[in-house]
Amino acid sequence: MTDVLIIGAGPSGSVAAALLVQRGFDVLVLEKQKFPRFSIGESLLAQSLGLLDQAGMLEAVQAAGFQYKNGAAFAHRDAYTDFNFVEKSSPGYGFTYQVPRADFDQVLINEAQRFGARVQFEVEIVAADFAGERPRVTARDQDGHETVHTPRFVLDASGFGRVLPRLLNLEEPSHLPVRCALYTQVWDRIPSGRIDRQKIRVTTHPRHRDVWYWLIPFSNGKASMGVVAGEDFLQKYSGSNDDKLWALHREDPQLADILKDAEQVFPAGLLRGYSANVKSMSGPGYALLGNAAEFLDPVFSSGVTIALKSAHMAADVLARQLKGEAVDWKADFEEPLRVGVETFRGFVEGWYDGSLQDVIYYERQDPKIRRYICSILAGYAWDKSNPYVGRAKQRLHTLAQLCRSGDASVTQVA
Repeated sequence: MTDVLIIGAGPSGSVAAALLVQRGFDVLVLEKQKFPRFSIGESLLAQSLGLLDQAGMLEAVQAAGFQYKNGAAFAHRDAYTDFNFVEKSSPGYGFTYQVPRADFDQVLINEAQRFGARVQFEVEIVAADFAGERPRVTARDQDGHETVHTPRFVLDASGFGRVLPRLLNLEEPSHLPVRCALYTQVWDRIPSGRIDRQKIRVTTHPRHRDVWYWLIPFSNGKASMGVVAGEDFLQKYSGSNDDKLWALHREDPQLADILKDAEQVFPAGLLRGYSANVKSMSGPGYALLGNAAEFLDPVFSSGVTIALKSAHMAADVLARQLKGEAVDWKADFEEPLRVGVETFRGFVEGWYDGSLQDVIYYERQDPKIRRYICSILAGYAWDKSNPYVGRAKQRLHTLAQLCRSGDASVTQVA
């Protein structure tokens, strides 16, 4: 009989499945789509490697030949700065990868199956009832056949599909403004040495500091590219999604030059109002992982890291519960997870209000503060030895004021 039913075969679902089957539990993963499938969120953070290592999946990821990534680069007009993850203050991996998610997610779910998880693709969850002694989850396959599953527990790792939040009315409006992402992949044809392919490049629009572009080079000659802006801002541009995407890229001279020979791989996609929140990350018989619970913003590539961290934390709590121990999901899972989520949220809000941009482009950065910030950018948002963890927004605003006055010393903000 199934111990754990996992909805979704993305990173959080795959890692949770691997962790649980290695602890002796019977796990069934149900995935709505057919793999491999496209997804955005292609630039990983360094802490992700530690989480994959602990799940026994890192060797397979490293064997896949993904683009090595050692940090992040930021550009705005004539200003440029970059962060190398080895310069972080936190212990742990100082590098990671940039990954086409179709390939990366396939590697992870293959590993989960290798460990013993059962996986079914093209199966949609159409109903869920948690009122009885066991959860009752109704799944429908591509032929229309329905099956009722009665596992001991359900983990929702459905990402932007947000299955249980929809079915159980758990969704809450995000406090972040409605933003949109236009994106595609290209054969980038960027001349060797023109950019650092070992870093994600984040470019701020030359006139609008709350509009930004990503460029994520892959090892196969392609790159992911996109632009993020408010919905009202994008409505000023006419034409198709492709027209809007390229018109916006032409507005930044450096980015236009970098991508002047690029060839688009597929039509531009649009993700609207992606930020999301829920009333609670858990309830009787279920817990929400990764984007199914909350998604902030793509600017710092935090999505996969939060997904993997949530999978580890949920698997630890659930394993204890299934063995008969008393657990408190709010205290043992949700509150610790939110420490990192709120840290990333502070950086996201600091990016859009300009305070973080003032900090990272400051010419006389304090080396110790820079290491603290680098740690967050590398994904170590749960390291409580870092004074920016849990209090990022307030400290960034203070630091930005000091940067503007030309006096940003570590003793004043750490």
